[in-house]
Amino acid sequence: MGNYYQIRETLKECTIEDLSNRKFPYVANISWEEFENNIKIFDMGIDLDMKSEEIGSTVIQVNYDSLTGCFAVPIHDNDSSTNNSVVFAIDERGIVFINDDGIAQNLINRISVRKKWKFPCLERFIYDFLEGIVTGDLALLENYEKEMEKMEDRILEGNLDDIMERMVDIRGELLDMRLHYEQLIDLGQELEENENHFFDESNLRFFRLFIERVERLQHIVTSLRDHSMQVRDLYQSKMDEQQNRNMTFLTVIATIFMPITLLTGWYGMNFEHMPELSKPWAYPALIGVCLLIIIVSLVIFKKKKWI
Repeated sequence: MGNYYQIRETLKECTIEDLSNRKFPYVANISWEEFENNIKIFDMGIDLDMKSEEIGSTVIQVNYDSLTGCFAVPIHDNDSSTNNSVVFAIDERGIVFINDDGIAQNLINRISVRKKWKFPCLERFIYDFLEGIVTGDLALLENYEKEMEKMEDRILEGNLDDIMERMVDIRGELLDMRLHYEQLIDLGQELEENENHFFDESNLRFFRLFIERVERLQHIVTSLRDHSMQVRDLYQSKMDEQQNRNMTFLTVIATIFMPITLLTGWYGMNFEHMPELSKPWAYPALIGVCLLIIIVSLVIFKKKKWI
């Protein structure tokens, strides 16, 4: 069964027959089957055959007697973000939501419980519904900021495990949010344009307020993407530093053992006329020379701060 409301001081539940009362604008949330069965009641003369690429995006179309389109409602959890879609149709008498997953009804329930209007109107309801779509986004963006700050601390400590993988995920999520906000801004501007004169001119300010709010969120997303690039650069810098440290260590080891290798190779040839081979002190002397080379090399490298 569908859910029907009249926009009064609050959302007041009503029957589908009450929608014909033009004194109050209405809100209807119904399934596709119910919409097809009752399309004459809404009398919008619309074609809601949405293209597959529009499902999951926020789009709006201006028709001669209605506004139709789709709201994308992001669902964020700890592992991923997904979009649920709500198809809608608007005329001067009210708004119809068409979806089968209950997303629109959740937002409507929140409005009916929390909102009480001094000057109820269709424009104010649409504003509150759109605001419900972005509710919680500011806290989500703050969490991204805090997570990237923690990443910076981990990078500075030298803990680089899983940093880049998570950063790629965050950048992708921020890109999706920026696209989502761009679509919402386009939708708000189309509503504010009021081409079909469905809305009272004095109430168009609600759409402007929504556009400005989404623009602020979009600005934060842009700042976070810049921050993510800084974290990526810091990560790359730390990786280069570690690689340079490893190369320096290998160079020091090679430099120390190169003369020792030369000596051992030289005396390993066992030529007949090598007087040291017949001396009892020759072997300890060679060991001493090798140790001296190591000590002198370490002292030099320490002074140059290579180790």
